[in-house]
Amino acid sequence: MTVSTHSSVAKVSVFAPASIGNVSVGFDVLGLAVKPIDGTLLGDVVTVESAGEHAADRLVVVGAFADKLPKAKEDNIVWSCLLLFNQALQSADQAVVRVQMTLDKKMPVGSGLGSSACSVVAALAGLNAFYGKYHGFSFDEKTLLKMTGQMEAQISGSLHYDNVAPCYLGGLQLMVPDSEVINRVLPGFNDCFYVMAYPGIEVSTKAARDVLPTSYSRADVISYGQNLATFVDACHRQDKVQAFSVLTDVVAEPYRINLLPQYQQAHDYLMAEGAHAVGISGSGPTLFCICDTEQQAQDYAQWLKAHYLQTELGFVHVCQVDEAGAVEI
Repeated sequence: MTVSTHSSVAKVSVFAPASIGNVSVGFDVLGLAVKPIDGTLLGDVVTVESAGEHAADRLVVVGAFADKLPKAKEDNIVWSCLLLFNQALQSADQAVVRVQMTLDKKMPVGSGLGSSACSVVAALAGLNAFYGKYHGFSFDEKTLLKMTGQMEAQISGSLHYDNVAPCYLGGLQLMVPDSEVINRVLPGFNDCFYVMAYPGIEVSTKAARDVLPTSYSRADVISYGQNLATFVDACHRQDKVQAFSVLTDVVAEPYRINLLPQYQQAHDYLMAEGAHAVGISGSGPTLFCICDTEQQAQDYAQWLKAHYLQTELGFVHVCQVDEAGAVEI
């Protein structure tokens, strides 16, 4: 995470970007941070400021999608982040100060763009930056990453870092089966364009997981392992053709298509038009499409606006890889 120190006011605002969980080929183990090329903040912002010596902790929720969140602060994940962070401070023998946290909810809930991860990362990174700047103490990157994973597990019911790791650290992240290492940065394809199309409908992560089978065939297991290994190898060799040729989801997409109206039509059209790959971002319903040029991306974006969006809440953004992750703004 990048932190600036330009403000003299006891206030910190951190932006956490959208991410593509799974990236088709790596169910629960791959994640990619993305940012719109037009400068739109596709993600959440959390502002942390002192509440005063005698004031109580406070949470304010604003933004385009604020009305989609629970009304009670105790049910908001940002409030849970504050409680977890305060516990960690006490365990580290650090003084806890009262704060006001403001969540600017710019990210649609249940979108497949890592909405909960954006709130979690912005909240925890914001608190960490606030304490580091004004109280002389901050947690190291790995400790904070573990906190974000703990919060994500609280939401989804299982521990997976495929959204929080890229959201916090940026880039293309591979999760590894080592609780101390957690993630490895992969060399991605940062010259490509990623068209993100959110149709404006909600698909809960739980619902998207419930449709998955409890067991898979040997053929599917072999295919998944081979595709993921080939993709990782191609990333290190920067072999774009090889990497995108195996960007196939055998674990989730075949079972989630019925949850995503018009996805199959869009997938088939974009692939026929020359896209490198088309997939479901996270658990959906956002679709991502990868291509080489900005002109291609803009053309695909226009088609998706006309054929994939289903409510006025829907949007399409032409993005590239966000290498920075969570940043102070």
